[in-house]
Amino acid sequence: MSVRTTWRSDGPPATPSRRTSVAAHDGDRDAGFTLIELLVVVVVLGILIAIAIPVYLNYRRSANDRAAQSDLRGAISVLEQCYGDNGTYPASVAAGATAGGSGAACAGRTVNLSSGTTLSYYPVSGTDTSGYVIGATNSGGSATYYCYNSVRAGSVTTTRTPVTAYRASC
Repeated sequence: MSVRTTWRSDGPPATPSRRTSVAAHDGDRDAGFTLIELLVVVVVLGILIAIAIPVYLNYRRSANDRAAQSDLRGAISVLEQCYGDNGTYPASVAAGATAGGSGAACAGRTVNLSSGTTLSYYPVSGTDTSGYVIGATNSGGSATYYCYNSVRAGSVTTTRTPVTAYRASC
């Protein structure tokens, strides 16, 4: 028994095979994303942003607080160098200027502050420059004030009260 096969060379077969029609539809389906897939991506991005923004803001606030602490420690260094040179602390300190603008001057000693940092300096009294209280805060920080009392020495303390005058409690 022999099987005879006839091949036509005048074009495609009269009826497309099932395989051809499925392949054509698969190509169309992979052309884009569904609305649900896009919504899932938007929700995930929203959650990540909701987590990242508060973390970033806390980081900035903490960095500004650290800048105020660092500026305060730098000012303490300048004041102690003044004391070593002159045997007395200056009567006043202006940021970015020579310490001791009115009173005992410190040659070539300046107090440098970071952006947003405010420094408050108070000698024991107008006539007594044997000690001082100095405080610093940063406007971008957590409204914390950092304080140092040269008479009590020790370390920089943290307070919620601004340094407005000589205070032994600092």
